[in-house]
Amino acid sequence: MSEIKAPVLPDPKKPGNDLFKSITQGPGLVSVLGVIVALVIGGLLIAITDEKVGEAAGYLFARPSDFFSALWSAGTESYVALFNGSIYNSSQGFAPLLETLTVSTPLICAGLGVALAFRAGMFNIGAQGQLIIGATMAAYVGFAWHLPVVVHLLLVIVFGLLGGALWGGLVGLLKARTGAHEVILTIMFNYVALYLLDFLMNTEAFRRPGETNPISPILDANAIFPSLPGSRLHLGFLMAILLTIGVAWLLNRSTIGFEFRAVGHNPDAARTAGVNVARSTILAMAFAGALAGAAGVAQVAGTEKVLTAGVAGSLGFDAITVALLGRSTPWGTFFAGLLFGAFRAGAVNMQITTGTPIDIVLVVQSLIVLFIAAPPLVKAIFGLNRKKKRTSATESIKAGAK
Repeated sequence: MSEIKAPVLPDPKKPGNDLFKSITQGPGLVSVLGVIVALVIGGLLIAITDEKVGEAAGYLFARPSDFFSALWSAGTESYVALFNGSIYNSSQGFAPLLETLTVSTPLICAGLGVALAFRAGMFNIGAQGQLIIGATMAAYVGFAWHLPVVVHLLLVIVFGLLGGALWGGLVGLLKARTGAHEVILTIMFNYVALYLLDFLMNTEAFRRPGETNPISPILDANAIFPSLPGSRLHLGFLMAILLTIGVAWLLNRSTIGFEFRAVGHNPDAARTAGVNVARSTILAMAFAGALAGAAGVAQVAGTEKVLTAGVAGSLGFDAITVALLGRSTPWGTFFAGLLFGAFRAGAVNMQITTGTPIDIVLVVQSLIVLFIAAPPLVKAIFGLNRKKKRTSATESIKAGAK
């Protein structure tokens, strides 16, 4: 009689899995420290390229205090200008904060889509394409249909979410049915969405009458998010908050969210436990796409009020950084989106006030990605590994004494 063997489950602590989880779901402290190091290095880059610092360096040994004073002033003045342009200044009050919230809205929505896919064990590079398709469908409903006030805006939101869900769900379907890798699929889908939008913007259905430039008609007033008087902040930000709450509930309180996390941790073990891995993969990518589609809705129905070929900008790719910084948690992603929104909103004021190139913000963002992707480097800089080793040594001594 043949012996019945128990199924052999794969080791969930494979090096590849550990690396993915350490980057996407590591401790939040590493993210905070990574941002601090990136800001410090960014400040040094600003300082060493400043003209006054260069002049003071010419007589460094004669009067070193001038050099270090100029170094400090160059770095701090730029960040003060960044703060004034994104949070508060004496002439405008908290008006810059409202602009930061406006800029943060699509980053938060798209970042939540990337973070949700991370928690399901997939690297969603396709937020850009999902955002484009969501924005395209939402914009068409917004300017081509003429409906009552509440109904029109609701349909714009629904069709934007459906567009993103369709684009993300196709990736999940192909991955589940064919085993194709989601990174390759989402990158290719980004290009398809981009060139599809370029094509549509040159058709009569999407191009504004009398215009030669690829720009759509303005969305109906009933299809646009109401804005706060005197600012660009619109109700799309409230949508971002509600989506954050919804994703937090989905991941932490629902059965579907539990299945997503189980598949992300170990798909083979989840399958053995009775989870339909294929269904979870498709649903996770569809939900992720819907969230990115919400970012497209925020763009066309809130900030831009029209559809253009550059509606997505670099939002879909910045969303990856936002999700990484937020460690794939809903509220972490929310606050990471606010931080990156502050960078974007304050960069212009920083350049106008201090002459610091606006590209330095991109450098700081890139450094944040670098340090998030290398947690051991951040721990080494702050000596966290040494503290852990000392603690382990102390515990070993105590254990031996017992």
